[in-house]
Amino acid sequence: MTEDYRYIGKETPRKDARDIVTGRAKYIDDIRLPGMLFAGILRSPHAHADIRRIDCSRARSLKGVRAVLTHEDVPDWEWGIPKHIKVLDNKVRYVGDAVALVAADTPDVAQTALALIEVDYEPLPAAYDAEAATTIDAPPLYPQYPHNTYPGDPPPFEPGLLNRVRMGDVARGFSEADVVVEGTCRYETFPNPLPPEPPGVIAYWETPDRLTIYTPSQSIAFNRFIGIPFIGMADLRAISTQCGGSYGTKNGNMTPVGYAALLSRATGRPVRVVYSKEEHFHAYSVRLGSRVSAKIGMKKDGTLTAITGEWSVNAGSGSESGPFQIAVGCGELQLVLRCPNWDLRTRLVCTNRSPSGIVRGYGGQELESSILPIVSLAMEKAGIDPVAFFKKNIVKTGEGYFWREGNWWTYRGIDFSRAVEKGSESFGWDRKWRGWGNPTAVDGQIRRGVGVGVHSNADVGEDVSEASVRLTPDGRATVFCCVSESGPGQRSSLCKMAAEVLKLPLERVTLSPPDTHVNPFEFGLMGSRGTYAVGSAVIAAAEDARRRLLEMAAPKLGAASEDLDTLDGFIFSKAEPEHKIPWRFMGPDQTCTGFGRFEPDYSLSNCMMTFVEVEVDTETGKVSLIRVVNATDVGQVIDPMGLEGQLNACFGSAGIDSAIFEETILDRRTGHIVNANMIDYKWRTFRELPVINNVVMETPFPSHRFHAVGVGEIATSPGPSAVLIA
Repeated sequence: MTEDYRYIGKETPRKDARDIVTGRAKYIDDIRLPGMLFAGILRSPHAHADIRRIDCSRARSLKGVRAVLTHEDVPDWEWGIPKHIKVLDNKVRYVGDAVALVAADTPDVAQTALALIEVDYEPLPAAYDAEAATTIDAPPLYPQYPHNTYPGDPPPFEPGLLNRVRMGDVARGFSEADVVVEGTCRYETFPNPLPPEPPGVIAYWETPDRLTIYTPSQSIAFNRFIGIPFIGMADLRAISTQCGGSYGTKNGNMTPVGYAALLSRATGRPVRVVYSKEEHFHAYSVRLGSRVSAKIGMKKDGTLTAITGEWSVNAGSGSESGPFQIAVGCGELQLVLRCPNWDLRTRLVCTNRSPSGIVRGYGGQELESSILPIVSLAMEKAGIDPVAFFKKNIVKTGEGYFWREGNWWTYRGIDFSRAVEKGSESFGWDRKWRGWGNPTAVDGQIRRGVGVGVHSNADVGEDVSEASVRLTPDGRATVFCCVSESGPGQRSSLCKMAAEVLKLPLERVTLSPPDTHVNPFEFGLMGSRGTYAVGSAVIAAAEDARRRLLEMAAPKLGAASEDLDTLDGFIFSKAEPEHKIPWRFMGPDQTCTGFGRFEPDYSLSNCMMTFVEVEVDTETGKVSLIRVVNATDVGQVIDPMGLEGQLNACFGSAGIDSAIFEETILDRRTGHIVNANMIDYKWRTFRELPVINNVVMETPFPSHRFHAVGVGEIATSPGPSAVLIA
């Protein structure tokens, strides 16, 4: 980039760095409210069963127990998309499903009380595979969903929600193809990515119609957004503690919120629910299971002529947002596979494994990791270099696609081909790629291979963001924007944007606490939308505040506001810079506030290509990741260290290693997860870290003042399919 920015693109200290390293940052364990109680959750040992009887009398009589709740004691609060997940029910649907809730004076008393509850179950047949669940001769998990298949109808608040990609004439497309392949690929056995800090909630009904929750959320306002229809018309205030990592999983899982809210309502006191590490493994949401059966038509030059098939999605025992994940996945696939003829159907199925929820990659990673290996069969048959193929088939300016909400959008962003070329050059692709089926190197039983994956996402402009910026006479600015801190430093980056607009020292710009009752509306940090969507709202608010400030100062300086500028808390005439006044001219009894709002825009996308080199021991089957190169174009780097951290996390939780290490091993006789512990949960050690190089281009995007888009979510997404190809 040619702009000489003061903070943008420069390394600056994170706003929360000192608090984190000195222990002042507030995590859920640091929150202690007066009279707070501690919750315990009795969980099912069965994968599928009806609850015939629960006797809680001994637990209720235990000293220190303040409430014991079962499905007989609670309202039918439902959430999920579609709404179907109850906080407590008369049926359990997976091992670890909640049966009863306890609130007690101490955690130990709560655990003792759980052991005193007696439950009679009537076990039912269980199905863990999506295909088996649709054909099993047994009662469905939910009576309203015959054959355990969710309805394909879109929700009323998103009537055009995409659940299928259909366009053109697939029969004609296949007739025009030089090669046609068919196959089935699975990407479906995952644990929770396991952020270091388990999920937790503190809930308190301050009045009968006002509920306050504290929770370590990646997108705190999302909790209020989806929580109001869940709990009724109560005034729900959501406050985020330090998130301690999310990997997408701490957006708005309302189940623990429901536990804490019901216990608080029953006791009239704050109640703390924090999952143990074992509960985090067994009972928290995991990634959607994905299986694709597809038929691909392709010409010898890599032009796609037709794609048909079915994407079968395993939602587990409940779907947090499955239809939306499917919709986003269908949109993202169109961005990386340009094809005129489509008929890709989808099916969302519930099974007796842990419920599914939001994980980094949100639908697109699941779909791409399932279908790109099938596409690679067509590339192999046609003799196409995969880098050349993806370079040809990623979205170009002026091309169109259906996005999540069902509308047709025309892409107006940059061409990512230069980033692909630079990444290929850095990786040495032309030297390492020997053609399909030919290893890069062979040393006895050890073989090396290379692969490449790609991911693109138009959710960089997802949904609504609002922000306000308040200027004070002492030359300071506060950005009011309901953004949590989930690790990557987005709060600091938003302060940098505001400071750049206002020309203030960065230390004089702060961001409000992530509290829904303090800030305007914010959808949340998801879909890599922090840089474009949230950033646009903050930039607009800062510009509006600056404009209002100069209008206030114009009479004092005897000049038109457009002839004025501001720097470091002083306002001056552009023609006579020495003629200046401090912001104190406002007086101690006045402030200046600007407002900004971002409306959804799906006409831009980000894109990243990941190149990998793997080593396979053909005798033992061990796969070692040797080298990774990530190539992307971000328009403009906002924070170099933050960007590097995001890209270096490509192999981490929910990324490349979902193709190498991450796995849930289920005992299909009982439904128990057998590797749900920190010994059998296989993970990469520091000695096994690969060499990582990041190629970052900066071609100005038509996004906002700083021409940037985010790449946080897509950093993890191309890796699994790249490993599978390698």
